[in-house]
Amino acid sequence: MDKRCFDLHCHSTASDGDLSPAEVVGRAATCGVDVLALTDHDTFSGYEEARAAAKDVGITLVSGIEFSSQWQKWGIHVLGLHFDPQSSVMREAQAQQLSAREQRARMIADRLSAKGLPDLLLAAQEKSRNRFPGRPHFAQAMVAAGWVSNEQEAFKKYLGRGKPGDIQALWPDIETVIGWIVAAGGTAVIAHPRKYEMSLTKLRELIAEFKSFGGLGIEVVTSGQKQGEQGMLADLCRRFGMLASVGSDFHSPRFSWAELGRVSALPDSVEAVWSRWSL
Repeated sequence: MDKRCFDLHCHSTASDGDLSPAEVVGRAATCGVDVLALTDHDTFSGYEEARAAAKDVGITLVSGIEFSSQWQKWGIHVLGLHFDPQSSVMREAQAQQLSAREQRARMIADRLSAKGLPDLLLAAQEKSRNRFPGRPHFAQAMVAAGWVSNEQEAFKKYLGRGKPGDIQALWPDIETVIGWIVAAGGTAVIAHPRKYEMSLTKLRELIAEFKSFGGLGIEVVTSGQKQGEQGMLADLCRRFGMLASVGSDFHSPRFSWAELGRVSALPDSVEAVWSRWSL
């Protein structure tokens, strides 16, 4: 059994995290992480900075990205792990996704304005350090402007699933996203499967299609899980012959419940996604 500490899901300022890629790596080392994947939303632009920092602190860095995709009526996040960062397919995919994110930010701002809020696009861009703002950046802008008391309220009223700021239509279908990852030699993993609020029957359908398209893994262990969810996801891994992954989904030191490396180890009954890699 591999005793190293793995964290294969976290975010930096390259997307919606609070720390730079180098700072994320440094914090991961302090938290005892041995193998890390930086999985920013729809970009791996922080990879080179993270790789340099990983060499300095002795962490093994795995290439990573968290793609946004569409499956039926759900927006599904797909982790791409251990792919070739020089792959032209992945670089083209990144460019396509970032263009979609730019369009989506404008649409979110317009929808919020239609609900009586001011145009928050520039404020959200500032929160994203002039990158491509996502819903967390709009939430931060709402708090700063005094429209809501905290980011959780922003999601509950305006940005959460089914709310005006929840825009999924711009994302590619899940088969396309898996194809990008596979073409770049990577491993496609369903991120935080229980966050999609779908029935167990529908989740089984998702996993079956995900596997048929070339997906290999399920994130069995992540932050904020309810009692019994890890066991249920481990059972689905075994039932469908999938690999299991683990990740904190770290975004910020402000969120202590999603700290780097502070998630439980994978159950012994599943095969770890990294068992297929040379690390």
